[in-house]
Amino acid sequence: MTIWYTADLHFGHENVIEFCNRPFKTVEEMDTTLLANMRKRVKKGDEIWILGDFAFGPRAKDRFYLSYLFGKIPCNKRHLVIGNHDAQPTLDLPWTSVHHLAEAQDGSLKQNNTLCHYPMVTWNHSRRGSLQLFGHVHGNWMGTRNSVNVGVDVWDYAPVTMDEIEARARDLPVNRNWAEAEAMA
Repeated sequence: MTIWYTADLHFGHENVIEFCNRPFKTVEEMDTTLLANMRKRVKKGDEIWILGDFAFGPRAKDRFYLSYLFGKIPCNKRHLVIGNHDAQPTLDLPWTSVHHLAEAQDGSLKQNNTLCHYPMVTWNHSRRGSLQLFGHVHGNWMGTRNSVNVGVDVWDYAPVTMDEIEARARDLPVNRNWAEAEAMA
């Protein structure tokens, strides 16, 4: 079993194509590509964490459309960490779990990493090597050595594994506010 992470899918959100300079001509092409990329990587016995903004716009109110999208996610364990655009119809889908903030054990250190839609400066076990995974900022910021953006806009429109996240984290800069924030902890 593999655990996957992603954020900011924005299924059904036509304007995100222009706002985030996504390489799609239509929202239908975007939604189809996001699902196809997910199916290429995620298998039935896997688990996926979606760190917010599953869908947005008028289609995000269409329960039939949302159920269709949800059913196309190829695994049985689907977790949602609520983002600022996740409305009640998204929350009502049959997620394995729904959180505002979660911890998930995964990665080479076999410790709990903190999952939140929003980037954070510090979190539980941050001084012990725990990573914080986030979305929300789309392609505007990759993150830092210990806080990594898992949004589709910076991962070729596909979910990623903790091994991939840890590899990217090693190449990211140290958060310039880290020492000051942790000095007070």
